[in-house]
Amino acid sequence: MFPVKLLCEMMGIQRSSFYNWKSRLSNPSDREKALVASIMLFKEYHLKYPSHGYRWLNAKILLDTGKKMSDPYAHKCCKAIGIKSHAKHYRYRKPGNPYRIFPNLLMTEMAITGPLQCIVSDMTAFHIKGTYYELTLYMDLWNNEIVSHSLSAKRGDRMTYISGLESLLELKKEFPDMQMVLHSDQGSVYASKEFNELLPMYNVIRSMSRAGTPTDNAAMEAINGWIKAELFMDFHVTGDDNVEKEVDDYIVFFNEQRPAYSLGYLTPKQYKEQFAPVPHC
Repeated sequence: MFPVKLLCEMMGIQRSSFYNWKSRLSNPSDREKALVASIMLFKEYHLKYPSHGYRWLNAKILLDTGKKMSDPYAHKCCKAIGIKSHAKHYRYRKPGNPYRIFPNLLMTEMAITGPLQCIVSDMTAFHIKGTYYELTLYMDLWNNEIVSHSLSAKRGDRMTYISGLESLLELKKEFPDMQMVLHSDQGSVYASKEFNELLPMYNVIRSMSRAGTPTDNAAMEAINGWIKAELFMDFHVTGDDNVEKEVDDYIVFFNEQRPAYSLGYLTPKQYKEQFAPVPHC
């Protein structure tokens, strides 16, 4: 043991400063207690959702608990214990050949003012316990809501695309007069006659990305990355339970409980409830 006087002299501080520090440790202020409580709250949420950083965690805490904190304060809490997003995201290739089977309507800067006006679709694949899965998603570009999805454990299964499309068209039947744009890449199923022949009957117009240009469908590509990160890092999907049900549960979470940066940290459901245009009588 060394005397306090000697230690303070070696560190170049006053003994009074040391005793003030010691007193604060024994009797922390309300502000310090609140900071520690906030740090522990962020730690709890980060352990549950490790794929996200401080802004998303802050939005999720607000959604779940009603506790409102500024982004700088959230960053301070997370920095104090080294919280960072564990997810890795894609880097896109340069634009490819402009040839496309259907015109790329997203490049026309179309105005999207309400639900179901523009749907984007893509397939993402992953392995669970050695089993290969393909998940086809149909997302409303207006509020990032997953309006239809289909999962298959068969490689190259065309029915994941067709089944998801059938669910989308069932939803479209509720709005027969509304024109919908359906955008995808130039994959063989998306370009097939089977996929496209019924769409004009439902007032659906096709749009396609340029070949080899995932940035033309950037919103869907980004969502694919987040979904795989969250399924494994946050939802801990292992295949011990029914994978299809686990994916279904995640889609509910995505639509109703997951704050989205592009929506001002509202969930797709909240955004629709607040901003969907009121239908005319």
